[in-house]
Parts: sequence; structure tokens; C-alpha cells
Amino acid sequence: MLRVLGIVSYLAILLAVDTQVGAGLQLVLGGCTWIALALACRRVSPDLRAQAFVVVVVATCAEIVGSLVWGVYTYRLENLPSFVPPAHGLVYLAGATLARAASNRLLQGWLVRIALGLVLAWGVAGVTILPRSDVGGALGAALLAIYLLRGRAPAIYAGVFLVVAWLELYGTAIGTWQWAAEIPGTSVSLGNPPSGVASGYVWFDIVALAAAPRLLAVVRTARKGRLPGSKPRARPT
Repeated sequence: MLRVLGIVSYLAILLAVDTQVGAGLQLVLGGCTWIALALACRRVSPDLRAQAFVVVVVATCAEIVGSLVWGVYTYRLENLPSFVPPAHGLVYLAGATLARAASNRLLQGWLVRIALGLVLAWGVAGVTILPRSDVGGALGAALLAIYLLRGRAPAIYAGVFLVVAWLELYGTAIGTWQWAAEIPGTSVSLGNPPSGVASGYVWFDIVALAAAPRLLAVVRTARKGRLPGSKPRARPT
């Protein structure tokens, strides 16, 4: 839990500082965040470290498409801040650590139930009582609910949702980024933030859980001097 609190505290300070700096100092924040991610990865298992790396890669690609190309959301300086890619790794580590802190099935079940209740309540509120319509968020919330009920790693999805929900509410409140009123090119409304935004993070998690074992196998084999499928080097005579 100390790791979770440390990561959340760092992200809160990071986003607050970002609101006061220009593009140049954002590079400094990016460097600090890469260092923070490296430090956070030092005391985790190789599997979790590999998963965080995959999340950074996949989430960065999604950021480029979703923000810079499509314009579904926009950062304060209309760029992709250099701290965003490593911050995705920190978010994943925090969510996964929160899930693992619930060390037995009973606690993990409660974590999933809490996340499920919150995301469904938020999704319904977005199309009923909240001042800004959030149809897109409600669709994402329904998708996330399916992941929580039927997914491969519901406790991790629940942990990541709780971290992402806090991060989105905080980041949009202080103006670090803002979501478009509608998905560009459609008439589907979005909240600021959308209630189901964490469903996108679940895709990152799914890819990470699937790709990390392969990545570790490649790294371990490369350290032995050959890649998977290659023939052993012949010994000189």
C-alpha cells in the first residue's frame, strides 16, 4: 500500500506543477517521471515490470491517436506532455499493487464489487443527473462492467479503475487536460471526464498481461545469447 500512496502522491504533485510550467519545464517533469517509474519498478516482480513496460508502449500509441490525431481530449498545451508515457506505467503499477494488496479472494471480490458499483453509478449519473451528458462514458462504463464480471484479471481491472477514476477527476478539475463535449466526427456526448474512461485502460491491461510473458521470454533468451527459434551457435573446432 505504501507504493500505491507514493505513486498517487507523486502523480498529484506532478499534475499540479504541470499547470504552472511551459513546454520546456514539461521536459524536466518527464525526466523526473521516468526516474520515478524506474524506481517504482525496482522492487516489483519481473512479470509486473514487463507488464508496466507494455502498458507504457501501448498507452503512448493510444495517446497519440486519441489526443493528437483524433482530438477526443486535449492537454493544456495541446501537446503530448513527456511525463504522460511513464505516468501510464505508474498508474498500472499502482492499480496492480492495489489488487495484490487484497491478498485473498474475499478481499479481491470486495475490491471488484466496489469498482463495479462505482462505475455503474457514475455511468447512470452521466446520462441522468450530471449537468454534462455522457453517453460515450456510459457505453464505456457498461464495457468496463463486463470486464469486471467476466475478465481474466478483474481485481487488477478494479484497482486500475480506482486509480484512473481519481486521476481523471483530479486532472480535469485542475485543467491538465479536457475532454471534448462529443467524440469528434460523431454526436456521441462525453463527460469531462467520461465515466467509462477506465475501459480504455483495461485494454492496456489485457495487452500487458498477454504480451509480458512473451517479452520476458525474449529478454531471458537474448541474455543467453540467442533469440527464440534460432539455432545454437556451433562451437569452434
